[in-house]
Amino acid sequence: MSTAYTGPKPRLSFWQIWNMCFGFFGIQFGWSLQMGNMSAIYEFLGAQADEIPGLWLAAPMTGLLVQPIVGYLSDRTWHPTLGRRRPFFLVGAILSSLALFIMPNSSAVWMAAGTLWILDSCINITMEPFRAFVADNLDDEQQSFGYAMQSMFIGAASFIAGFLPGLLVNWIGISREKGAGGIPQNIMWSFYIGSAVFLVAVLFTVFKSREYPPSDPDWKQKRAAGGVDFGTGVREILQAIGNMPSAMKRLALVQFLTWPGLFLMWFYYSTGVAADIFGGDAQTNAIRYTEGLEHANATSAILNLVTFAFSFTIPFWVLRLGKKWTHSLCLFVGGVGLISVNYIQEPWMLYVSMSLVGIAWASILSMPYSLLAGSIPPEKTGIYMGVFNFFIVLPEIIAALSFGKIMENYLGNDRLLAVLIGGILLCTAALACALLVKDQKLKTIN
Repeated sequence: MSTAYTGPKPRLSFWQIWNMCFGFFGIQFGWSLQMGNMSAIYEFLGAQADEIPGLWLAAPMTGLLVQPIVGYLSDRTWHPTLGRRRPFFLVGAILSSLALFIMPNSSAVWMAAGTLWILDSCINITMEPFRAFVADNLDDEQQSFGYAMQSMFIGAASFIAGFLPGLLVNWIGISREKGAGGIPQNIMWSFYIGSAVFLVAVLFTVFKSREYPPSDPDWKQKRAAGGVDFGTGVREILQAIGNMPSAMKRLALVQFLTWPGLFLMWFYYSTGVAADIFGGDAQTNAIRYTEGLEHANATSAILNLVTFAFSFTIPFWVLRLGKKWTHSLCLFVGGVGLISVNYIQEPWMLYVSMSLVGIAWASILSMPYSLLAGSIPPEKTGIYMGVFNFFIVLPEIIAALSFGKIMENYLGNDRLLAVLIGGILLCTAALACALLVKDQKLKTIN
């Protein structure tokens, strides 16, 4: 029977941290296939450019609804074999894998949109506890490395997933022709492979890592007395929002500006490259459009290769610049990369632009959580990580609901101009981080 763990968190080895973070490889593999191909799937099924933001509403809405609830439940869970967070890893991985398999068989826009709601809900069940998992198991000095390890796996998975549709054509001979439902066959097979990778990677972490029982010696009694019901959960989540640590409040604006910029990239980068640079059309020139989509995904893969490599250097920059300046500079570099996309004529130059975004992405995936982790109560890590997600999803919801009208009425459905606006938002987030966020004092390293 598990008892409360009251001692200091032991320092984990490289391979122990590797094992506990490896599941993020599978999560991001599935997420990257969605991010790189979902807008194109909608257009293959007949959606127009100004309809895309509303069709993406599932991603932020499921984050808003699912992550705080899962965080609350995982804080109050203890399974004798699987521990606190791993039951959610397991359930979410099984459901996400099924949804990834179903997605490319959609035959209409409404079916793809409905499947996306299910997929994003299931991914959030798995992903949210992974952030808390690092804070649970690593001491303050190792947390930056743990989040950087997650960024490394995110970069590696996204790199492979970005090249996958093109590799299936060039190496295996799977056709770019549309299948029975209207989606190219190489994209369909990419989702099938992603379904398997998602499940296997998360299962690896479930069975190769461990967790410590809650540090409060009375955790069992408190959990039994408090119960786990909807009303209690809502009250605790609202209380957590009302008592947010000051560090979270400062980071809120940075996140509020950062994620709409990324969302605009996910909305329009791949389809913008396919339509505006390669001259394709999802309905009338699907082969050329798919070639452009594959090139965009390849440049996004390089973005994630840079994320993978740069993640190893983040602890170095943190030691020398501090957390907030590291994050500020990375955001600015990424903003410049997105802005440059609108001015590129030669497709190969997109590799440079996306490499700059990769530097920002490595920091976005790790530094805000590292800045936050030391300032929240350990017993409510799951709730606060979920609440922190509000500052990601709320601006995304605003973008999803409003940007379609902006595209139609002010931008003339210019996809790459929308990407430029995303870059401006990243640069603004960098300025907010530099001016508002307070850095934690770094310990001297002998």
